Amino acid sequence: MNLSTTYLGMPLRTPLVVSSSPLTQNPDNIKRLEDAGASAIVFHSLFEEQIREERFEFLRHFTEGTESYPEALNYFTELPDFKVGPDLYLEHIARAKTGIRVPVIASLNGSTLGGWVEYARQIEQAGADALELNIYWIPTDFEISSIEIEQTYMQIVRKVKSVVSIPVAVKLAPFFTNFGRMAKCLEGAGADGLVLFNRFYQPDIDAETLEVAPRLLLSTPMAMRLPLTWIALLTGRVRVSLASTSGIHRGTDAAKMLLAGADVTMLCSVLLRRGIEHLSVIEEELREWMEHHEYESVEQFKGSLSQEKCPDPSAFERALYLYTLSSASENFIQHA
Repeated sequence: MNLSTTYLGMPLRTPLVVSSSPLTQNPDNIKRLEDAGASAIVFHSLFEEQIREERFEFLRHFTEGTESYPEALNYFTELPDFKVGPDLYLEHIARAKTGIRVPVIASLNGSTLGGWVEYARQIEQAGADALELNIYWIPTDFEISSIEIEQTYMQIVRKVKSVVSIPVAVKLAPFFTNFGRMAKCLEGAGADGLVLFNRFYQPDIDAETLEVAPRLLLSTPMAMRLPLTWIALLTGRVRVSLASTSGIHRGTDAAKMLLAGADVTMLCSVLLRRGIEHLSVIEEELREWMEHHEYESVEQFKGSLSQEKCPDPSAFERALYLYTLSSASENFIQHA
């Protein structure tokens, strides 16, 4: 049985990829993820804001007191061996490349155009096989138009592509006026792939302490509905690679995404809940599903339930809407 697929031009053993997560922050986990069956590994994100804060804190501690005793600087002939900024992240990539055989995909979250370009170049030099641009941005300036927001995304992609030769994917949220058009514009700007979708971690409010409290909620299989819908709509209408993320917890979840047209399915929450070794369980579930349906390869069924393969593509969205409503009504009547 052949589970191989291609993502960002890279041949992969299976469509099961580990997405950017806390699991990849620990270098010791990287080999474990490969051994469990990961066909590629997306590193945790490098945040430009965090880099600036680390550099500021280093300089503050290094120069503290020198305004009173400037001669203290004479005791340092060179800066101490203290790594700040992207150094540890880049070392992490270089170390991973020497220890595993599967592709390493870096993840970058910039806040300035110069930051995106500078760190993308360094990530490529560190040996990453591909780069995922995690454009995690909630516009809080109500004067910025949707056109300006979309142009900012495309400008980031163009600039990054101009300085690196490795494939570049864009991880997106679904909150665009016309997501299909945005996908095609990013393709035109040079993106090699799209990752659907980024999850915004909304804050909560603690009613007792009266404080804003960040709370991480892991995904459930229900979260896969939105990326599944858009992958089905985009398959065949864009030429870029499509990756689905969020809500994939079982082999059958991965199968659904592949039927919609995804090239790979990315895993995070299920591994945080059940452990790295559960990756092999998901692969076995996918194999069993394929055997049950008599598929010999992923390519044999990938995209077979996308909008492109629907006899009446224009009725795709409306048919789903009516079918869902009618099914729900029948269930409510039966249990009334």
